[in-house]
Amino acid sequence: MKLVKKSKILVAAMSLMLGVSLLAGCGGTKEAAPKAAADVQGTVTASGSTALLPLLKPGQEEFQKKYDKVTVNIAGGGSFTGQNQVAAGSVNIGNSDVALQDSLKDKGLVEHQLVGIPFVFIVNSDVTVDNLSQQQYVDIMTGKITNWKDVGGKDQKITLVHRAKSSGSRATIAQVVLKNADFTDNAVIQDSNGAVRSAIASTPGSIGYVDAAYVDQSVKGLSYNGAKYSIENVVNGSYPVYTFGRMFTKGEPTGAVKAFIDYVTSKEFQETYAEKNGFVPVTKLKK
Repeated sequence: MKLVKKSKILVAAMSLMLGVSLLAGCGGTKEAAPKAAADVQGTVTASGSTALLPLLKPGQEEFQKKYDKVTVNIAGGGSFTGQNQVAAGSVNIGNSDVALQDSLKDKGLVEHQLVGIPFVFIVNSDVTVDNLSQQQYVDIMTGKITNWKDVGGKDQKITLVHRAKSSGSRATIAQVVLKNADFTDNAVIQDSNGAVRSAIASTPGSIGYVDAAYVDQSVKGLSYNGAKYSIENVVNGSYPVYTFGRMFTKGEPTGAVKAFIDYVTSKEFQETYAEKNGFVPVTKLKK
């Protein structure tokens, strides 16, 4: 009887050890997922919309902290430049604040919606006007109105400062505000949101438009049809000057490129950085 009992105990012990071993193996597999993520490596290149840089720069920094074997390089150049470069294979991601241009729709590009991008009209601090109607913006941008006195301001020449034709910001204003009317050629052209802001800050009587994230104390933001810019007003529809920020890839992204896009579109990143940097999480906007 003792021998039988010992045999049963030995079998039970061996079964227990085998079970523990199998569980450890399963547990090891689950624990390997973060390690696999940490093994993502390589270089991610992106170019395009300067309007998205205030969001993507912290995205780049935080992502590289999590994925220390990945280098992310982000450049501006304008939305159409980003689309053209990703279509040509020059970069992995083309950042854009406009929809894909017709000439690239057969290039196999995949759109990843990132965030809502509000735009604000800004003026030099010496301009006394605080609000303009949509029609007044149209008249100024098309060159019909050239003096602030014609819209309730002082007798002062209006200088338009804005973006080149390759800019998604310009395309958004043309579509949303001008309803595709032509901008006047009598304007100062700058290659980025930051350059537009700097030029307006130093040019009396000037006006232009920038991504909301670029508005600071060096310039004055104007209301639009009586509505001040705020994320709440964008969401409730009273402030309609916005577009969607997009990231285009050639085909479905993989590896480090997919990991980066997944991160900046994640709830974790959006809730922490979108509104903080002047953007609207896509979950709050009607697509």
